[in-house]
Amino acid sequence: MTTGQTFGPLIAADGTTFRLWAPSANTARLVLDEPIPMERRGEWFSVFVKGAGAGTRYRFEIDGELRIADPASRYQPMDVAGPSEVIDHRYSWSCTDWRGRPWHEAVFYELHTGTFTPEGTFRAAIDKLDHLAAAGITAIELMPLADFPGRWNWGYDGVLWFAPDSIYGRPDDLKALIDAAHQCGLMVFLDVVYNHFGPEGNYLGRIAPQFFCDKHTPWGGAIDYRVAEVRRFAVENAVAWLRDYRFDGLRLDAVHAIVEPGNPHILEEISSGVGQLARETGRHIHLVLENDDNCARWLAPGEDPPNGHYRAQWNDDFHHAFHVQLTGEKHGYYKDYRESPRHAARTLAEGFAYQGEPSPNREGKPRGEPSRQLPPLAFVNFLQNHDQIGNRPFGERLSELAPRRALETALGVLLLTPSPPLLFMGEEWGSRAPFAFFCDFQGELADAVRNGRKKEFAEIYAASGDRIPDPLAEDTFRHAKLDWDETSNAGAPRLTFVSRLLAARRDHIVPILASLIGARANASFTGGLLNARWESDTQAYTLVANFSDQPLQSKWPRWETRVWGTPEKDLPAWSICAGIGPL
Repeated sequence: MTTGQTFGPLIAADGTTFRLWAPSANTARLVLDEPIPMERRGEWFSVFVKGAGAGTRYRFEIDGELRIADPASRYQPMDVAGPSEVIDHRYSWSCTDWRGRPWHEAVFYELHTGTFTPEGTFRAAIDKLDHLAAAGITAIELMPLADFPGRWNWGYDGVLWFAPDSIYGRPDDLKALIDAAHQCGLMVFLDVVYNHFGPEGNYLGRIAPQFFCDKHTPWGGAIDYRVAEVRRFAVENAVAWLRDYRFDGLRLDAVHAIVEPGNPHILEEISSGVGQLARETGRHIHLVLENDDNCARWLAPGEDPPNGHYRAQWNDDFHHAFHVQLTGEKHGYYKDYRESPRHAARTLAEGFAYQGEPSPNREGKPRGEPSRQLPPLAFVNFLQNHDQIGNRPFGERLSELAPRRALETALGVLLLTPSPPLLFMGEEWGSRAPFAFFCDFQGELADAVRNGRKKEFAEIYAASGDRIPDPLAEDTFRHAKLDWDETSNAGAPRLTFVSRLLAARRDHIVPILASLIGARANASFTGGLLNARWESDTQAYTLVANFSDQPLQSKWPRWETRVWGTPEKDLPAWSICAGIGPL
């Protein structure tokens, strides 16, 4: 499959060709000022309009009864129900020599555009880039931008995959953000959703029911990637974000929920299409998965450019094990991590905690594949992200749930271990802003979401009454916005601490990561003492952490480079020591 464009308007010097795949439609008309009949060729409709170009607004009329946005719209200035707008993606880039950064330099910062700043726009986010670069961040990861209904949304209800939501700004505003980030040395990743479409504003079931099979995901009808046009739609979408906006990579959401992947698997085809773009442009382009099934076979961090595989996976096992260690919570999926020290140690040495073992949370069904053979670079670790905060009834952060010293010790482990770390926006200064789930649906759909949220937290809701935030309320969205004043007062000490950790990572750990591709690793976590070691053919990196309120004895290896802390006879309470030395 090539990286050419099949879906969406095709701009030429003298006009634009409008195209629509609508196999179940009898007729289709392009609606400008007046409807214009479209020519049918097989399952496709098209029409060339002389003089139409960038800025032209249009809809499609199906069978004389239904007017819809272009499913491959590049911009929706009036939300999902309004007209689509033709976008010319030519742009005067300032950072013309940007080719990205190698994978081993990645330090991720996940953010939601609408709550990252008071204004909640692409342009406003530009003003915070210097802060991120100074803190030691090297990669921004934007939560999904695909056009969604309403004024606020997490982004996972997107229905028009190619169009950045207009609430954040125009396409050129997104390009300006990415261009500015590149000038600061920051990569920019985008979270994309290929397992379902949002519930409101999606008319694909009417014009192309072949998009869906008879199975379902937890969020809607399952997409049928056995169909060639459906596969092309997804691959073209991935390539379009990377080509037209110059994103440096994608994070594919919940790929375990892709239930009809086709042959070859759609993940393989997306990776191959992106790899072709990387070869054509000479850029570093990185692909990351979220996969609750812990499928190690997809991961190949050293494959450059991508050719059917993915750099890494979000490692929920790391999060869950350390969350239980920090909070003592053991409900829901945390029941699988009751032995949190053992599971935490295994994530450091082998990647996944579950590599085929039975999962109590899955009624004893096995979960995962062996991952010990994979290097640390195959796992993106984190203590918090949008899911793990927002899936709580009140959207509390760890700053509300865990003791300060314990949390800072865990942050040290996260940022000083070889795997690429991820911070959620505001985590670098210990923000306490909640991040509960929010959306802006209307009518019966809004009621269904509200009631579903209550049902999801039925036991907690019974005890908490009406204090659980209403996901449809504007206040729930407003309260999620970061308070940047905290960076210069209450959050200043944590920000300094995180910046120092990331500086140590940059100066000492990043230079040796390439040598750890085939590293031997082992880790133990007993009596509050965490000891992890990664060995290459010539040197070893060791990290020791005390997760207790008492000094603990530890044997120190011979170090040539001190990364963090000072080796002493006893490791002080809630502290870390790390260094590099010969075998």
